[in-house]
Amino acid sequence: MTGTVKGLKKGTIYLKKVQDTVLVTMDSIIINGTSDFKLVSDITEPEMFYLYLNKNTKEDDRISFFGDKGLTTIQTSLDNFAYDAKIKGSKQHETLEEYLSMISKFNDKNLDLTKALFDAAKDNDTITLKKTETALKTFTKRKYLYTANFAVSHSDSEVAPYLALSEIYDANVKYLDTINSVLSPKVKASKYGEELNQYILDIKKSEQ
Repeated sequence: MTGTVKGLKKGTIYLKKVQDTVLVTMDSIIINGTSDFKLVSDITEPEMFYLYLNKNTKEDDRISFFGDKGLTTIQTSLDNFAYDAKIKGSKQHETLEEYLSMISKFNDKNLDLTKALFDAAKDNDTITLKKTETALKTFTKRKYLYTANFAVSHSDSEVAPYLALSEIYDANVKYLDTINSVLSPKVKASKYGEELNQYILDIKKSEQ
């Protein structure tokens, strides 16, 4: 993969992914005077990668993206490393961005309701507190349903089982089962497809 971090003069960029539940570094580059970078990783199938920027401070910035075989390019800035990221590469990432653009509206609403819940609790307003709790539960169900429907409608993409595992893992198992049942054979045999199937089996076993 290649990219540019506008405004970056010094720092270290890391390419990472989760391997056996542990975040491991696949490649890294020390930036000293140039804002361009190139990183390499062996990819056998589409999966999530994370681009970390260490600016020699206590906090690291991170960009998440779905990588696949071929070239991925990332253009971003030092000041807004994650927010400004423009990513081109895999079709799976395009699908993920489609989901994220819609779910951001749900997340904004969730923040509003959470703030209202906090304010009601602080003011000892039990009526507003109960109404907001109910609204939050209803909203959460809508978000889970949207995510499940999105995954089902993209059953030929590795993004589908990934979303089930990362976004609605604590939903009713029937949602996960529905997604799992419609996955294409290729996706079912993928890393996230196999993880989703095993996750569902573990849930059902624990409920026996």
